[in-house]
Amino acid sequence: MTTAPNSKAVLVAAARELADVLPGRNVPWVARLRSQALECFAEIGFPTRQQESWKYTNVAAIERQAFKIAPRTQAVGLTAAQLDAALFQDLAAHRFVFIDGHYMPALGSKGGLPAGVTVASLAVTLERDAARVEPFLGQYCAVDQNGFAALNAALLADGAFVRLAQDAVADRPIHLVFVATARGAPVMIAPRNLIVAEAGSQATVIEHYVALADANYLTNVVTEVAVDSRARIEHYRVQQESTEGYHVGGLHIHQNRDSAFTSYGADLGGLLVRNDVQATLDAEGAECELNGLYIVDGRRHVDNYTFVDHARPRGTSREFYKGILDDRARAVFNGRVRVRPDAQHTDARQMNKNLLLSKDAEVDTKPQLEIFADDVKCSHGATVGQLDANALFYLRSRAIDEAAARDLLTYAFAHDVLSRFKLGPVRLELERKLTTRLLHGRSIKELELV
Repeated sequence: MTTAPNSKAVLVAAARELADVLPGRNVPWVARLRSQALECFAEIGFPTRQQESWKYTNVAAIERQAFKIAPRTQAVGLTAAQLDAALFQDLAAHRFVFIDGHYMPALGSKGGLPAGVTVASLAVTLERDAARVEPFLGQYCAVDQNGFAALNAALLADGAFVRLAQDAVADRPIHLVFVATARGAPVMIAPRNLIVAEAGSQATVIEHYVALADANYLTNVVTEVAVDSRARIEHYRVQQESTEGYHVGGLHIHQNRDSAFTSYGADLGGLLVRNDVQATLDAEGAECELNGLYIVDGRRHVDNYTFVDHARPRGTSREFYKGILDDRARAVFNGRVRVRPDAQHTDARQMNKNLLLSKDAEVDTKPQLEIFADDVKCSHGATVGQLDANALFYLRSRAIDEAAARDLLTYAFAHDVLSRFKLGPVRLELERKLTTRLLHGRSIKELELV
């Protein structure tokens, strides 16, 4: 297939032009990482449907776009009060704001961080103290992972660097807000985040993606997480991009002995969304839990690809993803669990459930288990269906009209995932949005069920 002349070639040329001005350009290992990534992207380009892990997601619409690299801009007149209106209510957190992928300290919270907790601009870190991130940056997301990952590394510039010293505890959630302004020509925003949790540390980190207006742009983000022994990380990813925008994200986790990583993902926006979540349980006793909710309507497309690699004995993993599809929407879930020969006594469970509200909606779900050890407990499952006719009949028999009954059952289906979200303000805000979207603004009380 012939691609537009302003896709891969233009991005490669733009990355080469930026090489002399990107932060850390004089640090040999940083320059080498970018160079290798750019060579990789120039060779492999964007993923195609011939690749098994991208079989059901066509990114040709992204490839055809004339995306320019988002420049560092001012905060487009955005005030902290205006930003508050777009975020979670009553969330007491350490806030750090990025506009089009670039750190804007003036919009962040003013309170200090507790001892042992560092949150900094990755760009500043690469300029002033690149050695702090060298052991981790680029170690868990290989540049040949796919074309998007390679392009992100080639343009490595800014994002969040979160470091938790040994036994440090973040007293409040760390809220990383990524705002897309999408002004003028379509742009590509490429944040790169790194979270390092040293032994015994604990924190809750929120990655929150929002847009100021419906516009055409691409967010291409990679987050790497290193969780050392006995460390505990709760990670929230809330995606509320423009309904005309594209979001491709990678979350790559490496876990050490007796560590715990819990992920909560919610996809509410975006025209085409792809999430790659890959966790390696690389020592005994590691625990990983992945939860996800995606709500898709119109002609939107959301693809969740997860890969949990049990590399050592006595690891535990849980995956629970739910999707609601309406109109002509499309969703993909590809959940892969691998248990290596040395990973005896692994306990892995995976479930994906999907609710179709329209006969034109479509979902492709593919749970996978690859087991190379003989003393394990592993299970997986997937369901695709419509609203339960018996449940609808029961609600109708209680004098609830059909539309209200359908709304209520849909809301309950989604709430099953949200109830797992431990952080109250995040859960409540998502519940409010679900009430507006799935109950058409009506409350449960208005449906006379409390």
